[in-house]
Amino acid sequence: MLGRCPVCGEWGTYEEEVYDSVDRRLTVGRPSGKTAKLLQEIEVQEETRINVLNGELNRVLGGGLVPGSLVLLGGEPGIGKSTLALQVLMQQGERKTLYASGEESARQIKLRAERLAGNPKNLFLLAETSLERILDQVREVNPEIVVIDSIQTISTEGLEATIGSLTQVRECAARILQFAKDSNIPFILIGHINKEGALAGPKVLEHIVDTVLQFEGDQHYMYRILRAQKNRFGSTSELGIYEMQQNGLREVSNPSELLLSSASNSLSGVAVAAAVEGARPFLIEVQALVSSAAYGTPQRSSTGFDGRRLNMLLAVLEKRVGFKLLQKDVFLNIAGGLRVNDPAIDLAVLAAVLSSNMDIPLDSDTAITGEVGLAGEIRPVARIEQRIREAAKLGFRRILIPSGQRLNPKEYTEIQLIEVSKVTDAFRVLIKK
Repeated sequence: MLGRCPVCGEWGTYEEEVYDSVDRRLTVGRPSGKTAKLLQEIEVQEETRINVLNGELNRVLGGGLVPGSLVLLGGEPGIGKSTLALQVLMQQGERKTLYASGEESARQIKLRAERLAGNPKNLFLLAETSLERILDQVREVNPEIVVIDSIQTISTEGLEATIGSLTQVRECAARILQFAKDSNIPFILIGHINKEGALAGPKVLEHIVDTVLQFEGDQHYMYRILRAQKNRFGSTSELGIYEMQQNGLREVSNPSELLLSSASNSLSGVAVAAAVEGARPFLIEVQALVSSAAYGTPQRSSTGFDGRRLNMLLAVLEKRVGFKLLQKDVFLNIAGGLRVNDPAIDLAVLAAVLSSNMDIPLDSDTAITGEVGLAGEIRPVARIEQRIREAAKLGFRRILIPSGQRLNPKEYTEIQLIEVSKVTDAFRVLIKK
């Protein structure tokens, strides 16, 4: 490649042109033949989604895969990304699918597939790192769903950059997107993450794809959470829950029964919170441990809950309720390895902390929901009806809710509704010496 033109003597006048290795025609600067149309002239038909026969994945995607869409699935190493993708393809039955891997051989994939539940009739495996050869096989097989594992191991022949470089990842993703739109075949790309937990590669990769899914969870726990960080065809607030087992990932349709433990009913520092993630309500155990600080500086540690919000709630507890925790360590844990962002579990966090500090168990038949403000007030929460019905379904006798939620208590005969407006009011109900 020249920097200076030998004819005119000017610098920087040379321009690189990339040729397609398949048809040898220019891919840059070629007219597409498409013309602009008025908005009123464009015909729109209702999009028929592909049911992937996996309820949790369908829920997070917004009802299934959209034909021609590009989905990026990311997560920590060993969390189960490849297992989830391969298991979904194995559940398709007669539907023709293709699993292309640049990390494993076809034999290794077959060994992994033998322990997964499923009965695939038309699942094709391909061990390849060349994007051109992968797309050639897609044209030949003509599958309904394609998985590429992973985008960081794929390279295109049109670039001299190394595999996994920012240039290769960006170019490969852009070409796969164009192929998906032209062929109307949905692609699922598996992506690596960096040390900070973000998706590896250029930030533009997340802008290229239609949907970004994050598969997360503690490897020491059995539960895995599937979240949508971006979704052009659905909501980003939905949540999918799986349980990792020896024969693959099992869908958890009722997480409340698995996340609650009867062994902690008589222990202090445990509160049951009625949480909602997306449109799904479930009950979780909030566990707290308050002890005297062994060193000069007390520790504040939380697992599955925002540490900054915990500090704020402890400040409310000290300022508005009068409990001094300056010389005490406070440890908080959301049971089951889940990470919950619902502010409605604030009151349950404070109740668990206070219960541990006073060493008084809370009533095991009481569920708690409510957001706590800086003034110590209990603020209303969204989807209160779903939270109440979930608690009633699991046999809870009463539930603490924020006052002013505009509910008719007569509609909930199976559970007692206790309305509280301040943190102090809630503690008078929960803590009885």
